[in-house]
Amino acid sequence: MEPKRRRELTLASIALAVLAIAMWTVRGGSAPMPAHAPAASAATQATPAGTNHPFAGVNLDALQGERPEPEASTRNPFRFKPAPPPPPPQPTAWTKVPTPETVASGPPPPPPLPRIALKYIGDMADPRKPGGRIAILSDGRSVYHGREGDVVEGRYQILKIGVESVDLAYLDGRGRQTIRQTGQ
Repeated sequence: MEPKRRRELTLASIALAVLAIAMWTVRGGSAPMPAHAPAASAATQATPAGTNHPFAGVNLDALQGERPEPEASTRNPFRFKPAPPPPPPQPTAWTKVPTPETVASGPPPPPPLPRIALKYIGDMADPRKPGGRIAILSDGRSVYHGREGDVVEGRYQILKIGVESVDLAYLDGRGRQTIRQTGQ
């Protein structure tokens, strides 16, 4: 059978099922008990003989009785009350006094070195040394190049040239950074 035809038959059977359920609901919803239905539960058997209603235990007379009148209230359901003020802060009895051990002795440590502001553009084969590489770097204004151990821009030394990155450091050996070719 074609998929289109099968889909049409499926939709038609679903529509018929929905129509049958709607008609059953409109007519009152009482259907004859099927032959294979289990016996009535103990709760249904305990009701008096003349009542077949499932809510036979509800006291309908209490629903017809007197109800108390609503009380007067100042509450306005369309307005919010302002939030109560926060509680005052609790006073602290103890204040920590710095001891000589917690006070730093000596001058503060030097600030960290700034990031090396070069970008690794790429590398090329070294014509002087077989198997060697020359890194090509840029700071946005100029282009620099160098081999491992060379000084670039008068401030940085090339430590290692990798496949996709170059390791640089300041001339004094501090601030080693790996600069990737992806720009990060």
